[in-house]
Amino acid sequence: MTKQTMDILVCGGGYVGLSAAVALKLAGPSLEIAVIDAAPPEVWRKDQRASAVAAGARRLLSQLGVWNEIEAEAQPINEMIVTDSRTSDPVRPVFLTFGGEIEDGEPFAHMVANVTMVGALRRKAEEIGVRIHQSTPASGLEIDEHEARVETAGGDTLAARLVVAADGVKSRMRDMAGIKTQHWDYGQSGIVTTVAHERPHHGRAEEHFMPSGPFAILPLSGNRSSLVWTERTADAERLVNEDDFIFEAELERRFGHHLGELRVEGGRRAFPLGLTLARDFVKPRFALAGDAAHGIHPIAGQGLNLGFRDVAALAETVVEANRLGLDIGSLAVLERYQTWRRFDTVRMGVTSDLLTRMFSNDFTPLRMVRDFGLSLVDRMPGMKRYFIGQAAGIPDASGPRLLRGESI
Repeated sequence: MTKQTMDILVCGGGYVGLSAAVALKLAGPSLEIAVIDAAPPEVWRKDQRASAVAAGARRLLSQLGVWNEIEAEAQPINEMIVTDSRTSDPVRPVFLTFGGEIEDGEPFAHMVANVTMVGALRRKAEEIGVRIHQSTPASGLEIDEHEARVETAGGDTLAARLVVAADGVKSRMRDMAGIKTQHWDYGQSGIVTTVAHERPHHGRAEEHFMPSGPFAILPLSGNRSSLVWTERTADAERLVNEDDFIFEAELERRFGHHLGELRVEGGRRAFPLGLTLARDFVKPRFALAGDAAHGIHPIAGQGLNLGFRDVAALAETVVEANRLGLDIGSLAVLERYQTWRRFDTVRMGVTSDLLTRMFSNDFTPLRMVRDFGLSLVDRMPGMKRYFIGQAAGIPDASGPRLLRGESI
C-alpha cells in the first residue's frame, strides 16, 4: 500500500483522458500529471471501432504532436450524403449532400481507428513524462480543502490538487463524487462493425435514416468502411448473435450493392444508446470530461469531438490559472471550465435528441416534413456551409485555442 502525490490525476486511459493529460503537460511542463487506467493491460489494442475526428479535434491533435503519426492511417471524409428510406424501398433518393472541405485541403473530418489514436496518445504521454498507472478500479474518493485522494481496489492512494474523471459514460468517479445525471434511454442499440467492399468509397460517408434509426457508412483507409447500425435493442442483440450468413444478408439489405460484394471484418458488437448529461461538470478539486460528462446518440457523429472540446477548454483553464499562481483545483477556477462547456454540451445533447426522435420512426406525415426540410437545406449553400462549420468544430476567437490550431 502506497500513497503518491501529484498535481493532476486523470482517471481514464482512453483518448479523452490521455489527450487531457498530454495537453496539460505540454502547456504546463512543471505540473506533475498521472493517468490511472483501470482497464486490463493492452485491452485498448483490441478496440476495433473507428471514430470521426472533426477538423477542430484534428487541429488539437496536431498541437499535441500526434497527428503526424495518426494521419498515415486516417481517411479523409470528402463527401457526405443523407437519405431517408425503408429497407424495402427499391430506390433511396439522396435528399442532402455535403462537400467535405471547410478550407482548401482541409476536410471537415477524418475517420481514424481508435487503436491508432489511443496508441499515438499513449506513446506521447510516456514521452513527455506523464505517468500511466495500470491499476485496479478506484474504490474510493475523498476530497478535502487541500487535495483529492483516489483509492484503488489494490489499496494504493493517489492524491492530487485536481482529479479529472474521463472514465466513460458509466463513470465510477462521477458516482463517487456524488454528481447526478439526467438520462434518457432510446430503446436502441448501435451495432458497430467494419466491412470490406469490392469497390472504392472515394472518401464518401453515407447516413441512411431508416425507421429503426440511422445506418451510417463511414469510409476507412482502403476498400473498407466502418458501420454504425442503429436498431431497436432486442433486434440489435438478435442480429449480433446470428450466424455470419444471416448477419451479412441483413447487412446487405441496408448497405446496398453500390460498393460491390461485402465482407465483415473482425467482430461485431452492440452498444446501448441513450442521452446522459451530468448536472454538474465540476466540484472542488474534481472535473468531468468526455463521456463522463455527456453521452449522446451517435446520429450526429459528435460524441468524440465533444470530448476533445472538453479537453481543450479544461487544459486552457487549468494552465492559465497555474501560470497566474491560482489554485488549479479551486471551484472558482473550475467554474470557468464548466461555464465554457455547458452551453455547447446541452445544445448538442438537445440537437442529437431531436434528430433521433425525428428520424427514428416511420410516421408518414413526419417523413414528408423531414424530407422536405432536407431537400430545402440542400438548395441553400449558406445553410450547408453553416452545418459543415458546426460539424467541423472549429470555434471562433472566443473558443479554446487548441481547437483553432494554436498553442495555449
